[in-house]
Amino acid sequence: MAPTFDELEVGHEVVTHSRTITEADVRNFAGVSGDFNPLHLSEEYTADTQFGEPIAHGALLFAVTSGLLWQYRHERPDVVAFYGVDSLRFTEPVTMGTTVHAESELLEKEPRDHPVAGGVVRYDTRLITDDGDDALSCEMLTLVR
Repeated sequence: MAPTFDELEVGHEVVTHSRTITEADVRNFAGVSGDFNPLHLSEEYTADTQFGEPIAHGALLFAVTSGLLWQYRHERPDVVAFYGVDSLRFTEPVTMGTTVHAESELLEKEPRDHPVAGGVVRYDTRLITDDGDDALSCEMLTLVR
């Protein structure tokens, strides 16, 4: 059973399993989002860029981070709602075939007078590549029972 707001402790960490970002992920995300920027889809266009090949959308990487963490909901709190994100940065490009995992540490708890939730928790969250680089960093906020 997922812990409640009162049961959570600052410093609690979650490390997820890994997944590989594929060309299908990037193309499907382009179709869903409408973001057809050639930086994500064209080998010809990106050949002469600093990346040398297409890179994943930042918003896709954020969605993957959220999904990886959701799969570890048994270690996460009893979530009422995703509350927001602060300090989101995309710090390293991710190319197709890169394997990533998420790491998240509970930074602080803020009690709330709410009909369903006990408060908001803030997590330092990172998406890490198989090379050990942080591809994404942010603080995710969650409203917790």
